[in-house]
Amino acid sequence: MNNAPFTTVAPPGTGRPAPRLHWWKEVIYSAAFYALYSMTRNTQGSKKVSFEHAFSHARFLIRWEQALHIFHEAWIQARFLGAHAFIKFWNVYYGTAHFVVTLAALIYCYRFLPRRYPRMRNTLAAMTALALVGFATFPLLPPRLLPAHYGFVDTLKTIGGLWNFDSGAVAKASNQFAAMPSLHFGWASWVTLTLWPWATSRPRRMLLLLYPMATLFGIVVTGNHYFLDAAGGAIVFAAGLALGTVIAEVWARRSEQLDVHQIDH
Repeated sequence: MNNAPFTTVAPPGTGRPAPRLHWWKEVIYSAAFYALYSMTRNTQGSKKVSFEHAFSHARFLIRWEQALHIFHEAWIQARFLGAHAFIKFWNVYYGTAHFVVTLAALIYCYRFLPRRYPRMRNTLAAMTALALVGFATFPLLPPRLLPAHYGFVDTLKTIGGLWNFDSGAVAKASNQFAAMPSLHFGWASWVTLTLWPWATSRPRRMLLLLYPMATLFGIVVTGNHYFLDAAGGAIVFAAGLALGTVIAEVWARRSEQLDVHQIDH
């Protein structure tokens, strides 16, 4: 594989040229960040936090949803529980799309949108880092773990998918109280914005706009998140976008200054 940096020349009048990107550096950065994210997420959660503490946060969130008249997750889930194949699809979607689609969007952005890539890569990293703060400071019992009288079903456990939270390595590693904010929804929103230049036709635009909505439905119907978790995901996405934009701009200016310095010398 060619190890030369991937660069493009900006068309006249479009501002600074595309940054010099090295695929192997991006792989190292991404792998290191994801390893740090996984370690932090899975060690600062359900193993160190009591069920009652996470449950108290769930009750607090439910009171807010009731006040806002949006506590309808159990009603929505109940409408589809009889369709096992349908629920199993969403269980698989919940466990795979979160990673597969996000990674595909990141690779596409790197390969075909290099001028956009630093901003969106930094946005993804900043958003994810902010979510870790939420997981650590607000451990939250997801709907599927609430007492039975709330009316929720753990669909992964009762209907199935590719795995469940009680199986093998997943049970040992997973932080089951990492529900607020919902990175599933935050990352789905990031995918839509990242790939928007790709949406050159109405069907493509509809597909991108439907993706976060499908993700919202999936996290609710499987009993993994509340609506306010998705709102939290939208907030960290917006904050991550602001931070990612600032960081990308600072790095771009620094790179330009270094280039000018090298030319002068």
